[in-house]
Amino acid sequence: MEKLILDQTFKEENYTATRLPRAEYENCIFEGCDFSKGYLDSQTFLECEFIDCNLSNANIVNTTFKEVTFSHCKLMGLAFHTCNSFLMNFSFVDCNLNFSVFTDLKLIGQLFKACKLEEADFSDCDLSTAKFMDCNLQRTVFSRTNLQKADFSTASNFSIDPENNTIKGAIFSRDTLEGLLHKYKLKILE
Repeated sequence: MEKLILDQTFKEENYTATRLPRAEYENCIFEGCDFSKGYLDSQTFLECEFIDCNLSNANIVNTTFKEVTFSHCKLMGLAFHTCNSFLMNFSFVDCNLNFSVFTDLKLIGQLFKACKLEEADFSDCDLSTAKFMDCNLQRTVFSRTNLQKADFSTASNFSIDPENNTIKGAIFSRDTLEGLLHKYKLKILE
């Protein structure tokens, strides 16, 4: 049985050379911690908060994230598709998620707010009712993705092929419609 760590705050810790002790972390706060290229595999985080942390290229194989919030974090190149997807639930606010992989995940109602998602991969995801608020989606991959009722009204730089994705009821602003027509190489004038 995993060790249970409750209501702890971890500040300015460096876990790049040493492992975070294997445990189930519940209602914990990680602030200013560096996990880059570290090992978070097979960890469990329940109702935790990561603030100003660097998790870029960390190993998150079989890691459980349930009701976890990431704020102002660097999460570049994370392979979220390798996590434990059972009860997966997280939100991202002002995070850098460039090059992260979310393929084949069920992320219904997922919140991405003010995030960089350049070259992220959402192939074969269920992102129905997800919100991409003020997010940069440059070269982000949406392929065979369920985007029904997803909100792209304040997102920028996306390119979504309506023929290769389910977009019924998705929300777009007039200013961003070009992202749906990109493949047709049309010239859209103001």
